[in-house]
Amino acid sequence: MLNKPVRILAIDVGGGTQDILLYENNKPIENCFKLVLPSQTVIVGKRIEKATNKNKDIFLHGHIMGGGKCVGAIKNHIKQGLKIYATSHASKTIRDSLAEVQKLGVEIVEKKPKNTISIELKDIDLKVLQKVLASFEIKIPDKFAIAVFDHGEDTKGSNRRFRFKLWQDFIIEQGGLLKDLVYCKVPDPFTRMKSVQDLLKDAILMQTGTAAICGSLCDPRVAKEISKGLVIVNIGNQHTLAVLVQNERIWGLFEHHTSMLTPKKLKRFVQSLQNKSLKNEEIFDDMGHGSIINQACPKNIKFDFITVVGPHRQIAEDLDCYFATPYGDMMLTGCFGLVAGAKKLYGEKLIFN
Repeated sequence: MLNKPVRILAIDVGGGTQDILLYENNKPIENCFKLVLPSQTVIVGKRIEKATNKNKDIFLHGHIMGGGKCVGAIKNHIKQGLKIYATSHASKTIRDSLAEVQKLGVEIVEKKPKNTISIELKDIDLKVLQKVLASFEIKIPDKFAIAVFDHGEDTKGSNRRFRFKLWQDFIIEQGGLLKDLVYCKVPDPFTRMKSVQDLLKDAILMQTGTAAICGSLCDPRVAKEISKGLVIVNIGNQHTLAVLVQNERIWGLFEHHTSMLTPKKLKRFVQSLQNKSLKNEEIFDDMGHGSIINQACPKNIKFDFITVVGPHRQIAEDLDCYFATPYGDMMLTGCFGLVAGAKKLYGEKLIFN
């Protein structure tokens, strides 16, 4: 007998796409509705470009969201001699430090100046999604699980070093368990995640890389290796995360910018991570975020199996690896991880029959 149906809108927000799964626990997951749409940073970037082409000044307001394409459009707008105004909160989409934002040429204001085009910043546009789903007679769920990439706010130093200090604390001091990377209450440094929760009350939040790791484990071939230990690599549009996982504990990882990687370089980094010899400086000096390996990792865990997911998995062409396809749909790996994360957080009874 089925429990009361549970419906979750899982959205994996990337640098190029937002991948969407409307999960319903009373049907096979293969029959759940799916969408792959441009991410909000791409959409906002295009809106800014339109204003640039019209020679119009812009007022940015709303929430902290992902940078990427929209920040590139902001810089180009200023380069064309046009003005950008932004609220102090929305400005943190560009840089954590408002002084740095102002150095780029953005004027910080709290009210819309006259004769400007107003553009709202937010990672999730719920009204648009409601309208899209309603056109197919689908009611939007009231439970949300969202993944975004959040460096963590650091206004004084290197955000790469700050982010890796957070990873180091998690792996060394906090135990490295995947379930602890699923947030009901978002930790203070993660201002982008907090902005999503301002939009969607009670939403579950994860980092995009973590969601992809959890989603990879939904592939039965990958799940078979979890007790022995394995390497999971997510090659996203902007960032690449590779982790050593055993029994749902992360023993080590590296994080890099995908655009900086070649097949040869990725192979070298993954193999060094696999044999636990990769140094933080190798990644950081290559303009990546860094690497950390827990030296308490038992020597008998070999991490022989390598699996790869992500829209740029072709970079792994030189690796002897398995390309995971959870539920037959690699592009929804992060969404499957979000649902799995909700399961870890709340337990079987809430999410599954």
